[in-house]
Amino acid sequence: MEQLKIGIVGLGCRGMDLLSTILKMNDVEVVAVCDEYQDRMQDAAKLIEKNRGNIPLTTKDYKELVNLNQIQAVVISCAWESHVEVACAAMEAGKYAGMEVGGAYSVEDCWELVRTSERTGVPCMLLENCCYTKRELMCLNMVKLGLFGEIVHCDGGYHHDIRYEIGYGKENRHYRLRNYLMRNCDNYPTHELGPIAKILNINEGNRMVSLVSIASKASGMNDYMLRREGAQHCLASEKFAQGDFITTIIRCAGGETITLTLDTTLPRIYSRGFTVRGTRGYYEETTDAVHLDIAMDFEGDIDWGKFDWAHCKDNAEEYAKDYSHPLWKKFASQKIEGGHDGGDWLVLRAFFESAAKKVDVPIDVYDAAAWMSITTLSEDSVAMGGLPVPIPDFTRGKWLKGRKRNQVEDYRLDQIPQI
Repeated sequence: MEQLKIGIVGLGCRGMDLLSTILKMNDVEVVAVCDEYQDRMQDAAKLIEKNRGNIPLTTKDYKELVNLNQIQAVVISCAWESHVEVACAAMEAGKYAGMEVGGAYSVEDCWELVRTSERTGVPCMLLENCCYTKRELMCLNMVKLGLFGEIVHCDGGYHHDIRYEIGYGKENRHYRLRNYLMRNCDNYPTHELGPIAKILNINEGNRMVSLVSIASKASGMNDYMLRREGAQHCLASEKFAQGDFITTIIRCAGGETITLTLDTTLPRIYSRGFTVRGTRGYYEETTDAVHLDIAMDFEGDIDWGKFDWAHCKDNAEEYAKDYSHPLWKKFASQKIEGGHDGGDWLVLRAFFESAAKKVDVPIDVYDAAAWMSITTLSEDSVAMGGLPVPIPDFTRGKWLKGRKRNQVEDYRLDQIPQI
C-alpha cells in the first residue's frame, strides 16, 4: 500500500491530538514535524517512532519542511497568527495545505490565501471537524432531503469554558492568551459556521453579504484569575480586550440569517448551540431535538397551551435511525475512535484522500477565506459599536453558478454522497 507522506507544523495540544489520530491511519506516514519548541518536536518524534518505527525529520523552520521533496501534504496546527503564512508557503511548494481552524487577522490575509491557491493550482483545505460530526451531518442530510423546508435561520457558536487554557497561556506557551489580551472579536467562528455554511450553500449559489457584531464587557478572566491566584497575579487586574460574550449576526444573499456566539470566559457546559430553522421544522442541539411539521396533526385544532412538548426533546436519535448521513453510517460501522465525535478522523481522511488522489478538497480555499474572514470583520464591527460590515466575495462571482469540483465522493458536503 502506497503511503501519503505528510509533514506537521505545530505540535502543541491540538497538533499532538491530530498526530495521535493520524498515527492510526496506515496509509499516511509522518516524515517531518516542525515547532518552535524543541521539547514538543522531541515528544512528537518519540510518539511517531514508538507507533511506526520511523524517526521523522525535526525542524524549527517550516520552510524547510514544506520544501522537502517527499512531502505531499502539510497539516498546519500552529498558532493562529501563522496559519495563512504557512499554508501559502506549502502551496507555493506544491503541497496540499490543511489548516486547523482559527480566524483571520486581516481581509488581505484571506485574499492572499485565495490568490496563492489560484496561482499555484494547489488546494488548501480548512480542517473544520464540525462539518463531519454526527448531528451536523444528519442535519445536512435532512436539509438536502427537504425535511426542514426552506431554511430561514441558523444559530451556532463556540461555547466552551477555556479560562484555564487562557489564564495559564504563558506557562503552557499557548497563543490564546495574547489574543484575548489584545483583540476583541469572534476569534473562533468556524465552530459552528462551517456546517451552517454547507447547509446554506455558501459559495455554492449563496454567499454571506454582511455582518454586525457586538461584545459584552470583559470580566470573566480577571475574576477567574483573582480567585485562583489572588490579587497579586498580573492577570487578576490586567485589562483583557476580549469581551466575555460576542454576538455576530450575518445576512446572506439568499435572505437567510446566521447568529454566531463566542462564549469562552464564563462558567458553562460545552455546546456549539447548533440550530437549524426552516419553514417545516428545526433541529436544536441544546435539547438534541428535531421537530417537523409532518409529525403534527393539521386536521384538528391544537390547544398549544396544553400541548405536550416532551416528545420533541432528546428525540434526535430516533430521527438518526432514518436520516443519519451515509458517511456517518459508514464511519460508525467501522468502529473507529476519531476524536471530537469522529470529526477529527473524517476531516483528516477527507484531506488525505483528496491529496492522495490529487483532486479538489470539500472545504476549499474559498470556504476557508469566507469563514476565517468573520474574525477580522467582527473585530471591525465591534470596534465601531456594532455597525454593519460588508463581507467580501472571495469567489469573485463564482458562487452565483456554483463551482464544479472533482472531489472524493464519500466526503463531499455540497450534496449527499452515494456511498
